[in-house]
Amino acid sequence: MARWGVLRDDGSFATLTFAREYRHRIEHVWDAIATESGLREWLLCSYAAIDGRVGGRFDLVSGPARYRSTGTILTWDPPRSLEYEWNVAPVPEMPQGERAIFRFDLASFDDGHATRLDVTYRRITTQTARGFLPGLHAYLDRLEAQLDGAVVPDWMERFVALRAEYPEWSGHETDSGQ
Repeated sequence: MARWGVLRDDGSFATLTFAREYRHRIEHVWDAIATESGLREWLLCSYAAIDGRVGGRFDLVSGPARYRSTGTILTWDPPRSLEYEWNVAPVPEMPQGERAIFRFDLASFDDGHATRLDVTYRRITTQTARGFLPGLHAYLDRLEAQLDGAVVPDWMERFVALRAEYPEWSGHETDSGQ
């Protein structure tokens, strides 16, 4: 399975997609993506409040830049699907702010001992999406390390390394064929 994300340019907006497989039960992966304590390390959350239900709130302060995001939960189907609005007020890196939709779909395989995680970020501005592609890749690498009980890589170091691997305009299609 390719670990690289794909950016589909939809004009002013874009859709980012990733597919990952983790050697952990679906409930363990769900806890890491849908609970305050699970998000703390891999997503660098200094604040998380999740009202786990359709129509509930999903509020975070996360990442190295400590962006404040708020939104309504659109899908809450533990441990299979989570979709929520990701609304961020304008900041220098996102001059118009963002009003995106983040979705996580989980499926169990290998007799329940592993989980496929499909991540879709849609309606994100194309300008923001270009930086989010290597950034989200770095976060998903951190999630894997957290699930494995390994040392979680430094986000900025991982982001810088991945940024060089992703073309500005798209998913991972470099000359190296990775």
